[in-house]
Amino acid sequence: MSSPISRSGASAIAAAFFLSSVLSFAQGAAISSASDTNSAAIHDLQTQVQEMRSLLEQMRSENAQSRAEMQELRQELRATRDALQHSNEPIPAQTSTVATQPTQESNPPATNSAAPSSAPLENRVDKLEESASLLGSKVDEQYQTKVETVSKYHARLSGIVLMNAFGNRGVFNNFDSPDYAQPVPPGTRQSSLGATLRQSEIGLEVFGPTVAGARTSANIQFDFAGGFPNTGNGVNFGIVRLQTSSLRLDWKNTSLVAGQDSLFVSPLSPTSFASLATPTFAFGGNLWGWIPQVRLEHRFSLSDEQSITIQGGIVDNVDWEFSADSFLRQPQAGEQSGQPAYAARTAWSRTIFGHPVTLGAAGYYGRQDWNWGRFVDAWAGMTDWQIPLSGRFILSGEFYRGRGIGGLGAAEGRSVLFNGDPTIPGSHPPLRGLNDIGGWSQLKFRLTPKIELNGTLAEDNAFAGDVRGFAIDANNFSTILGRNRGALGNVIYRPRSDLLFAAEFRHLRSFPVFSGSSGANQVNLSMGILF
Repeated sequence: MSSPISRSGASAIAAAFFLSSVLSFAQGAAISSASDTNSAAIHDLQTQVQEMRSLLEQMRSENAQSRAEMQELRQELRATRDALQHSNEPIPAQTSTVATQPTQESNPPATNSAAPSSAPLENRVDKLEESASLLGSKVDEQYQTKVETVSKYHARLSGIVLMNAFGNRGVFNNFDSPDYAQPVPPGTRQSSLGATLRQSEIGLEVFGPTVAGARTSANIQFDFAGGFPNTGNGVNFGIVRLQTSSLRLDWKNTSLVAGQDSLFVSPLSPTSFASLATPTFAFGGNLWGWIPQVRLEHRFSLSDEQSITIQGGIVDNVDWEFSADSFLRQPQAGEQSGQPAYAARTAWSRTIFGHPVTLGAAGYYGRQDWNWGRFVDAWAGMTDWQIPLSGRFILSGEFYRGRGIGGLGAAEGRSVLFNGDPTIPGSHPPLRGLNDIGGWSQLKFRLTPKIELNGTLAEDNAFAGDVRGFAIDANNFSTILGRNRGALGNVIYRPRSDLLFAAEFRHLRSFPVFSGSSGANQVNLSMGILF
């Protein structure tokens, strides 16, 4: 009897021991499997974060405008990488402990001893998943705001949505963006009030490949000041107009520019958000033009703070003639000469009080052919300056003297005078180029980093001696202005870099040669958002 009982007891003990070993092994395998799963998850998250980092670095190189945002992303990536390194260091030790602990202890409390080690690991995994999700949302945001082109080259959209509300006292040639004053017609009120958004602008800049060591780029800019449709309330539906469009090749010290661009021999304009459709004091002392041209620029560095710039090029030979047809283009007198206009400028600059000081001198020449052997040699000499008087005061301006330069905005757009009526068939009255002198000067005061005040005086003076005794007012298409004077004062407030508010007072007084002067005032309130 005792022998079977002993064998049964021994069998029971062996079975219990075997079952305990199996349970212990299974428990260890489960814990080890969980640890391996967590390690694989960390590895996958690490791979995903590295891929996101590569994508963000690529977008940084493509999108110059997003540098600030990319800096924030790089900081987040560094924090995530530190978290990864911190989490990867204790993982092998924890895995070893969890895997070997069941082999040392075969009782159930082994599971409880593994729990404190696995909990911090799961917390780290959760943090990594949260960081990866945040980075993914940043990448999606960058992708949605990126301007994509067919060529896959980086493009940047910019512009301003600008609203101008204005009140006029007197009569201007242009109700919302005035250039000169006119007499008040009989029976009309002297005061008027209005608002417009047609001076809003849209620009697109495209950055192309590097060619022969030069960075290539192109830009185009539009506004809505191209006229008004012939419909009810058409004054509110401004027609889109091309301002500038150019191609650039930029080497380290040399640039080649081709396209319709601003007049480079007259590079400055007074600061104002009341006049964007045409530069401030156009036809009143500020030469300007958005003219097709090809120019070459080279910069010489004299020192870390001084440089000299030389510019030269050919310009479309315009003279401010109105288009004879709305769809078909005919050559103007300058273009009919068979040669372009020529322009050159040189400037010296350095830094004073934290701002650049620039002194420039320029010249312009273009030959005009008015048919029947009548030629006019148009020319101009210009100078421009921008001088910081202190850290807050900046004096800037331009001065010019020339003849036949109505195409550049001088003399109310008038280049020549006729001694007779050229509209009569077979009539070929003598003509002469109109001499002109003018300029403007502005004092800028930066009250705070967000508030600036500007005061400007300007005048264009066509020589009355060229007019009297030669030209007849009725035979020169419109009233001939002898002088056109202007003054303005404005305050510009920028609470943010992309938001502005401005208030301006402007006074213009115009002096026709054959009649009395006229004066008019405008108060303009502007609000704009830049993008």
